[in-house]
Amino acid sequence: MSLLDYAALAATPAAEEPFPHVVVRHFVPPAALQAVVADLPTLEKRGSFPASAVSLGPAARALMDEMEGGGLRAAIAKKFGLDLESAPTMLTLRAWTSERDGHIHVDSTAKRVTVLLYLNPAGDAWSQHDGCLRLLRGPHDLDDYVVEVPPVNGTLLVFPNSPHSWHGHKVFTGQRYSLQLNYMTTDAKARSELRRHRISAFMKRLTLAA
Repeated sequence: MSLLDYAALAATPAAEEPFPHVVVRHFVPPAALQAVVADLPTLEKRGSFPASAVSLGPAARALMDEMEGGGLRAAIAKKFGLDLESAPTMLTLRAWTSERDGHIHVDSTAKRVTVLLYLNPAGDAWSQHDGCLRLLRGPHDLDDYVVEVPPVNGTLLVFPNSPHSWHGHKVFTGQRYSLQLNYMTTDAKARSELRRHRISAFMKRLTLAA
């Protein structure tokens, strides 16, 4: 049984401003999300952890597997008119952010597409806009945004990477669960990043086991 609402993704048009993207609320339906959140690890440190480096319950592991599966790949490729058939994937889990996170940036050119899935319950912090990802018109002003995405309730955000895909969020310190899936290029830079990712997975397994 799928944990993801592919019909909702198919039915949601891609927006063009400030750069091509799609936002799908409740991409993980509420009942499934509740089971996934219960199966997530407690990671009270910042940073992105390779999904393979953390201990997950069965519902969370099933979600990770489906995120890297062919169904989501095909749906995203169709949505943006891309050929992702041979694109390597990189999947990480982030559970905690601090004042060091959220600065305006664009993603590495090794990443063809960025997929973010937010796994937090709605709460006061998000209603005050802290930690809500903003899609920006440029690199200089966090308030110059077109779209703001609260990181809650199984919301999906997908955008093809470009030199103009500026994004960031206001400072939030605390638990903020998100999955980031990237479809990578196949050039040397992507291979280097994937290799670094595998080394990171090994080192973080050692850290979490200590």
